[in-house]
Amino acid sequence: MSYKNLILAAAALLMLSGCGLYKKYESRATVPDDVFGTYINAADSGSMARLSWREFFTDPQLQELIDSALARNTDLNSARIAIEKAEAMLKASKLGYLPSLSFAPSGTVASFNNSAAAWTYSLPLQLSMDFDVFGSITTQKRKSQAVLMQAKIREENVRANLISAVAQKYFMLQVLDRQLEILIQTDSLWNTSLETQKALWENGRTYSTAVNQMESSYLNVKTQIVDVHRNIRGVENSLCALLAIPPQPLSRNAWGSSELPECIQLGVPAELLQYRPDIRMADYAMAEAFYNTQAARQAFYPSITLSGVVGWANSAGAAIVNPGALLLNAVLSLMQPIFSRGKLIANKKVAQLNEKDMQQKYVQTVINAGNQVNEALADCQVAREKHNYYHRQVEVLHDAYTGTHELMDSGKASYLEVLTAQETLLNAQLNEAMNMYKGSQAVIALYIALGGSAN
Repeated sequence: MSYKNLILAAAALLMLSGCGLYKKYESRATVPDDVFGTYINAADSGSMARLSWREFFTDPQLQELIDSALARNTDLNSARIAIEKAEAMLKASKLGYLPSLSFAPSGTVASFNNSAAAWTYSLPLQLSMDFDVFGSITTQKRKSQAVLMQAKIREENVRANLISAVAQKYFMLQVLDRQLEILIQTDSLWNTSLETQKALWENGRTYSTAVNQMESSYLNVKTQIVDVHRNIRGVENSLCALLAIPPQPLSRNAWGSSELPECIQLGVPAELLQYRPDIRMADYAMAEAFYNTQAARQAFYPSITLSGVVGWANSAGAAIVNPGALLLNAVLSLMQPIFSRGKLIANKKVAQLNEKDMQQKYVQTVINAGNQVNEALADCQVAREKHNYYHRQVEVLHDAYTGTHELMDSGKASYLEVLTAQETLLNAQLNEAMNMYKGSQAVIALYIALGGSAN
């Protein structure tokens, strides 16, 4: 068969196969209606999702820590390296349309029966080129593009989660500082109560058991102060690990020096799918699976390769020519799979099933996204509702403690009443501080659920 007939046959096969082998990926996954639930308003356009992290976290000390983490964190740097790898593979796949060229010089020396040595050499340039008749090179390029986009989105995800983790630990340090402040104030107040009980006991106005009970509660506060100091050190160490620096104290502002964006008035953003990295990555994973199926289909079709050699040689058959002569050689080959022991069929079936699996995972990713948004917003609402209650509770219990202490001084209240008032007030103050922290955690969780913009 001549080259012309071979090319015509390949073109005919291409026409018979149709345009399906060159088809680009289009998302075909369907998701349930009202995936974000009915508990929250879906009319909002998601202004929080469009905030950059600098607009979201306005505390200068926190911004400095986040900048350091973005520059030094090893997981984020590994994600950046993965992008560079994917870019290199995409560049290689784009060059697949071009011929490969190699230089393979060789030389031999031969002597028969002590005759003079005969030298031969060749200086060829070898060329090989695959014709993308059935779209295999195009499919590989598009698959590499999908892999690259997954790597970029994965880096965005790591970046957003890193920002979130640094912020969470920073706020934990702030709330621990607040708890330590409360405990130190309580230590001072309870020491005064203990001294009062000792004075009453020395004057015979109370029993030693009252002093012992008061001192026991006072010492319990001392142990809590030690625990908070240890917790502060542990959180600082874990934050230093994110920053990729040795353990050391970290500077921070007091709680309440800066405010987070209000989340309660925000509904579910209409463009949630546009911002969440996991959903975007799941979509590109479907694209990769689609192109794997295309490649499995294209494996059934023939491959056409043009190869050739051009160069100089001083060996032509039995004759030795010196200087060398020009050497030319060209081959056009076609390889059509006929029987591969079922491997091609199995590969195609596995690729199709994997494509369906990626579609199912995409749907579940979207459902999980709606659930996370609802959960985060519910936590925001709860923390805000409880804040006023806790604040009022602290005020009431503080008045109760002050009044009970005055009654004890005048002998109208027992030490047990004062002790109960002290411990109840302390628990309310600590609960108020922890609720403030939970509220900040809920806002950060909602920010991540909306896509966690890392710009």
